[in-house]
Amino acid sequence: MAYKACIFDLDGTLADTLRSIAGFGNDTLAAFGLPAIPAEEYKQLVGNGADVLMDRMLRTVGVELPPEERKRFRQEYDRRYEAQPMRFVVPYPGLPELLGELKSRGLKLGVLSNKPDNMTRFIAGELYGAVLDGVHGQRAGVPKKPDPTALLALAGELGVEPGEVLYVGDSGVDMETGKNAGMTTCGVLWGFRGREELLAHGASYLAADAAGLRAIVLGEG
Repeated sequence: MAYKACIFDLDGTLADTLRSIAGFGNDTLAAFGLPAIPAEEYKQLVGNGADVLMDRMLRTVGVELPPEERKRFRQEYDRRYEAQPMRFVVPYPGLPELLGELKSRGLKLGVLSNKPDNMTRFIAGELYGAVLDGVHGQRAGVPKKPDPTALLALAGELGVEPGEVLYVGDSGVDMETGKNAGMTTCGVLWGFRGREELLAHGASYLAADAAGLRAIVLGEG
């Protein structure tokens, strides 16, 4: 076995949440009388936490809100998201089966996301809860990815050393996080970003589908 643990990003890696995030984002924009953003454009807006997503959405539609309005904008987004966190959310093909197999082979499995912690835990739990050994999202007082603090802490919770972990994600932020933590990284090509970004940020491996990821984890690819 090539690794003792796999830690995954959530959005764009384990969970196809693009329609969900775009839907809640556009609902929030509409509530403030602002125009919608095409769903595909959200692929470039996500990845650095909800506050950054809000700022990028507003910049995309060419609006700057005063601080109190900006606060209400984020609260409106959170309210809508928390009311229906699984709306339009599905796992990527083959991943529930793959994680089940990895768990049966004795690997520790974790999730680390820049999505708020409560939503990360809920969505990961709904899709993969039975096989996950640790799940964390963005928490107050803990630096966001690509800072490695949260990733190293999760590895410690799983009882593994950084060199025994494959960190799997779909963005340059994920690849930098894994590198900063001293872990091997695998970029997935089914997510929100693409091959060029993943390679530019130092991906050790690329996986085109669940079968390709399985080969990398098991040391067969």
